[in-house]
Amino acid sequence: MRKTKARSGRAGRRTIKSGIPGAAALIGAAALIVSGAPAQAAGGGDGGPAEVIPGKGTATPALVGGIREKAASSGSAADAARGHLAGKRSRYRIAEPERDLKPVQTLNAGAAETVRLQQKHQGVDVLGGQYVVRMEKKDGKRVVTGTSGKYFTGLKAGTRAEVSEKLAVERAVAATLHDLAGNRLAKGDAVRTKGAATQPARSLSGTARGLVVIPKGPGVLTHHVTVRGTDPATGRPVLREVYVDAKAGYPVLQYSGIKTFGTGDADGLRERARGAATGTSEAAARAAAGPVSPGVTGSGVKYDGTTVELGLYKDTARNEYVMTDYARMWDSSKNLISTWDARGKDVSEASGRWPDGIKEFGSPGPSFGKDATDAGAVDAHWAAGKVYDYYKKVHGRDSLDGRGMAINSLVGVTEFGGAYVNAFWDGTKMVYGGGDKEYKTLSADLDVVGHEMTHGVVENTANLVYAGQSGALNEAIADYFGNAIDTDAAGKAMDDPTAGLLGEDLCRTKSPRECAFRDLNDGHTTSGNFIGVGFGSDGGGVHLNSTIFSGALWDIREDVGRTLADKIVYKALTEYMTPLDGFTEGRDAVVAAAKALGVSARDLNTVQRSFNAHGIVANWEQALGVDTDLLSPRLNTANTGTGAGGGWWAASRSNDDGSEAYSVWAGRTDGSGSPKLMSPNDGRYHVYPATDGKTVAWVAYGAAGADVLTRPLAGGPVKKVYSTATGGVSGVRVEGGTVVIDMADPAGGRHVGYVRTGDKQPTWVDGGRAEVATALPSLSGQKIAYATLFPEGDDYRIGTEVLDLKTGARTQMGQLGKPEAVGQTGINATGVFWIADETTGDQGQVAVRRAALDGTGVTDLSKEKGADALHASDLTVSENAVTVTAEVPDTTYRNETLAKLWQFAADGSSRARVSCNRGEQTSAAAAGGKQVVWIDGTTGTTDLVTRTRPAGTCG
Repeated sequence: MRKTKARSGRAGRRTIKSGIPGAAALIGAAALIVSGAPAQAAGGGDGGPAEVIPGKGTATPALVGGIREKAASSGSAADAARGHLAGKRSRYRIAEPERDLKPVQTLNAGAAETVRLQQKHQGVDVLGGQYVVRMEKKDGKRVVTGTSGKYFTGLKAGTRAEVSEKLAVERAVAATLHDLAGNRLAKGDAVRTKGAATQPARSLSGTARGLVVIPKGPGVLTHHVTVRGTDPATGRPVLREVYVDAKAGYPVLQYSGIKTFGTGDADGLRERARGAATGTSEAAARAAAGPVSPGVTGSGVKYDGTTVELGLYKDTARNEYVMTDYARMWDSSKNLISTWDARGKDVSEASGRWPDGIKEFGSPGPSFGKDATDAGAVDAHWAAGKVYDYYKKVHGRDSLDGRGMAINSLVGVTEFGGAYVNAFWDGTKMVYGGGDKEYKTLSADLDVVGHEMTHGVVENTANLVYAGQSGALNEAIADYFGNAIDTDAAGKAMDDPTAGLLGEDLCRTKSPRECAFRDLNDGHTTSGNFIGVGFGSDGGGVHLNSTIFSGALWDIREDVGRTLADKIVYKALTEYMTPLDGFTEGRDAVVAAAKALGVSARDLNTVQRSFNAHGIVANWEQALGVDTDLLSPRLNTANTGTGAGGGWWAASRSNDDGSEAYSVWAGRTDGSGSPKLMSPNDGRYHVYPATDGKTVAWVAYGAAGADVLTRPLAGGPVKKVYSTATGGVSGVRVEGGTVVIDMADPAGGRHVGYVRTGDKQPTWVDGGRAEVATALPSLSGQKIAYATLFPEGDDYRIGTEVLDLKTGARTQMGQLGKPEAVGQTGINATGVFWIADETTGDQGQVAVRRAALDGTGVTDLSKEKGADALHASDLTVSENAVTVTAEVPDTTYRNETLAKLWQFAADGSSRARVSCNRGEQTSAAAAGGKQVVWIDGTTGTTDLVTRTRPAGTCG
């Protein structure tokens, strides 16, 4: 749960035209980009001229409207839909709809039929490839009224995997562990077992979901793997969708499967939840016994003191009234709305799984008392019913899936036994944290419950991918309906100053505006507030950027009225949108839905004007300003980094559509000359490059493992200096013929090694011993600095060490306290630098520390405590400057709290922001003096940029 009142940074001296179309801008991972374009006229059959919005990167239209074309009246709606597409090949350019489009859903609403069709490429699912056909059937006759979606006509990728499912799962789990570990080595990375130091057992597992084609250019064949479990360092739940290149075994796309309010398989889990709700009581037998609902009406007191009715069931086995509502779905599926007591259960037990031993909240009588109120159970159960009623009465939708699915809410989960101030939908159920001293349980505000349940509606309709712009659109729609339900239930006027606030009723002491997590009236626009980030930060901006779109929807609701606006947005979601839609496609869907509902010209103009006011227009991404110099645009890479030295940079890069395996390029840091291709184009992923201005070193990942390669910048053959079948190589450094690597072994250990000219195998600085870990190396003057973790008595000691390759001497750096974790190291001719974390239980602040080469004179450039403390995650040094990648602690998730670059003088005498760009700044590499090279997300893609001096305070 992170607040997202983003505040823009300053745009500066140079504007980069990113060329990124407006759809699911899956930043830094997969450029799954399709954009709306100006409409064109085409023949519309009986309905007159058709309105056709071309697709981007495909010959199939993104949207067709204004038609009434005859379709097959007999047979299924899906067959009629595919028959229409086949009969209009010149318009849709779908050669064989019967073969390449698989029906996944048909929605019937009166005479209207909406068919969703999943694209197949040679029998393999295409991620986000979904096309929708809208029809009407009256008096036995059927007509097509419109189509929309994404069918990728340029796919040519083969569908034979060269990497096994087993290896793909191993690589997906390893990539997730690497991502979670970040740039730190912590005491928690090692435990004592029977007196011997060992690494902990893995806490993550992966499940293969089958082959999927990612629609970048000609397509990338991948294994889809779901990784679930707990973060070994924090214990927080992990549910991640990972797509591993099926030819090279490299993860090309990752995003979270947990949809938060603030920041087994699904079907099996749903059945288990339903069984838990009925199998342990008389409910199943009673439900089958007769036509009368066994439900009863009870009551409870909400957090705000209001007494409300609750749908209950008298469980004679427990001799209690339990929070199980039979009545609402008794006339349809007979499924239940149940609220479960999850107090004392950790959030990791409730994410993507069903906690053992939980029961529905119960009471001796039908009136629930203070305990249920304080737990948030009354609010959760009442609110779940209100949200169900809203969708049923206003939109005719029976539960979240439209077919009467069971609705389960788990209330009161904790995190490490303490407060969990968040709520999420995990694909099967709602989970609510128990709150803390300031925040009530998150079920205590109807808009939060409406938000989480709407994620379930989205998942069962457009199924918007929870990453980048499509993820922000997912959040925007959840916010819109959640707040609409709450505002109407409270009888609040749309022009009330607090009407747009979400979560405003959750605080115990703060005012509604201080408490709110988001404000749909915050006025955010694409030009002023869009923040480009990678998937590691807020899923690519799913919360950070959501109010740009939800704000436009809320403006529509204020101006055209509640009922009409809700119907427009619901129709757009359920009948027009598809999984990879971004802001522009979302706009097209809403406008088309308004037209289909026959709104007045005045209201249609209002809808369009609302989107214009929030900057949601075609090609809006091309005008995002930056204050940096561009070295290489659109890297289209993920899970890699940059290097710099001797006047040169090195970076991994894909092609413009992101479909090619990554290659390593090098260029001059002053921007002169043309970049050089350093790696072979052999289908492997060439990543983690480093350079000293004479040589480039990197890692090549393929199906057989990983090779560490080098090549002179002056030209010459590529040389292999190390090879491993298991992978796990990162943190490459190179200087004067010495290559240093950070190696993660299959057991979870980490070891720093170096290879010098003539060596056949690396020399491990820790001897490769299982009880010792070394990581996060830096290299300068033939001295290697690295983090160390080793047993000391009954405990572990963590610190920073320097190995002098010329003399073999090892020097432990002094400390100012007892660190629990050490982050990235850096070294230059006069000192050693590292990130140190000595305080547990804070907000994650760390110290940026310096010592002389002999380990003395330890001092902090930035202290762990105090107003100026940073969430530092990375570090790079030149001879006179230290550049730190860091976030600033804040209760509000906004631009300033994203990863930014902070530069210190090497002696700590000054501190400034390197750049005031509004996007995320990562993978920084010191290029000499004060110049830094990094990957910047401001333009909505991954650009390699530089500055030669800090920008200042960015105030």
